[in-house]
Amino acid sequence: MRRALLLGVAALLSGGIAVAQHQHPHMQAMDAFAADARDAFTATPAFGADGTLWLVRGMADRVLVSRSTDLGKSFSPQISVTPGPIGMDWGPDSRPQILITASGRLVVTWAVFKDKQFNGRVYATYSDDNGASFAAARPITADDASQRFQQTALDADGRIFAAWIDKRGAAAARAAGKPYPGAALAYAWSSDGKTFGDATVALDNTCECCRLGVALAGPGRPAVLFRNVFGGTTRDHAVITFENPTTPGPLRRVSIDDWKIDACPHHGPSLAIAADGSYHAAWFTGGEARQGIFYARADDGVASFSEPRALSSPERQPGRPYLLAIGNTVHLVWKEFDGTRTRILWQVSHDSGRSWSAAHPVADTDDASDHPLLIARKSQAFLSWLTKTEGYRLIALEDSP
Repeated sequence: MRRALLLGVAALLSGGIAVAQHQHPHMQAMDAFAADARDAFTATPAFGADGTLWLVRGMADRVLVSRSTDLGKSFSPQISVTPGPIGMDWGPDSRPQILITASGRLVVTWAVFKDKQFNGRVYATYSDDNGASFAAARPITADDASQRFQQTALDADGRIFAAWIDKRGAAAARAAGKPYPGAALAYAWSSDGKTFGDATVALDNTCECCRLGVALAGPGRPAVLFRNVFGGTTRDHAVITFENPTTPGPLRRVSIDDWKIDACPHHGPSLAIAADGSYHAAWFTGGEARQGIFYARADDGVASFSEPRALSSPERQPGRPYLLAIGNTVHLVWKEFDGTRTRILWQVSHDSGRSWSAAHPVADTDDASDHPLLIARKSQAFLSWLTKTEGYRLIALEDSP
C-alpha cells in the first residue's frame, strides 16, 4: 500500500508577522506563528489559479493570512487582515474563510463575538495586491441580530456564495414572546468579492452552532448540508439544493439519527458533490439510532441518501469528518484518538462512493490540533492540518492508500 506523501511541514517559523500596508498603517508587528499557536488552532487553505497556497488563520484577537509557493514547505510573513484587536469568534466550528477569484482577488470572511451571549457578526474584506493591503471590512449583512459559522464557495461563473447561521428570526420571535427553536440558515451572493447583496433566510429552525457543509451542484446552484431542528428538539442533518441563485430547494433529510438534544453540539457536517452529480455527506451524531461519525451518498440532488455507514468505533472518539470530490473520486478524512495520540484516517473512492478503500492513517500528533481539511490543486488532493507540536502540514494524498 502506498502511503500519503508528506510534501510540507511548515510551522511558519520564519519571518514573523507583517502588517498589511496602506489600510492598516498603525498595526504593530506580532509574534511568530509558533508563539501564537496556543491562542487558536484554525488554518483554512485555498489554492490560487497560479498554484499559490494561501492560509487564513483565526487567532485570539485577529485574522492573519500568508502564502506558500512551494506547497507548504515555507511561507511568507503573516499579514494581519484586521486593523486591530477584535473579539474573534473562537467557536470550534467557526473559522475564517478565504477564496481567490480568477482575477487573483483575495476574499476573506470571519466572525466576531458581539457579547457574552455568543451573538456574532460576520465580516468580509478583500485584497487586490496579493495580500499587501486589505479594504476596510464590512458586515456581510446589515442585520445585526447575530451571524456565525459562515461558509463561502466560488461558483463556476466567478460569483461568491456565502451561507451562515443567522438569528434574526429568533430575535424577532423573542421580542414577540413566541417560541423559535434554533436559528436560521441565511445566504447572500457577491458578484465581485467586494460587496455582498441582500441577505435572505433560506430556512428557519436550524441548529444554531454547527459548521455548514457547502458544495456546488452547478452554476448558481449551491447545496448546503446542516444540522436541522426537527420537531423542536431533534437535531439531525438535512440538505437543501438551490434551484437557482435565489430559490432554495426543498429540505432533504440525510438520516434519522434521532438525536434529541436542546444544546449545541459544535460538530458540523461535510458535503461534496461528484462530477456525476452524486451527493456525499459525512457527519457526527449522538442520536438514539446511532452514535459516532457516519457517511452516506445519494445518486443525485433529489434521491434519498443511502443507509449511513459508520466510519469508526465510538470508543476511538472519532470526529470532524471532511469530504472532497475531484471528478468522480471522493476523499474522506476524520480524526481518532487512541488515548495518547490523535490520528487522521483517510479513505478514497474512485467510483463516486459506491466502494471505498480501507481506512489508512496519514498523520498523527500527541497534542492539540485543528480539524482536518481537504483541498484540491487540479487533480491532486491534499490534507491540510494544523497541530501544536508539528505546526502546519500539507500532505499529498496518493490515488490509493
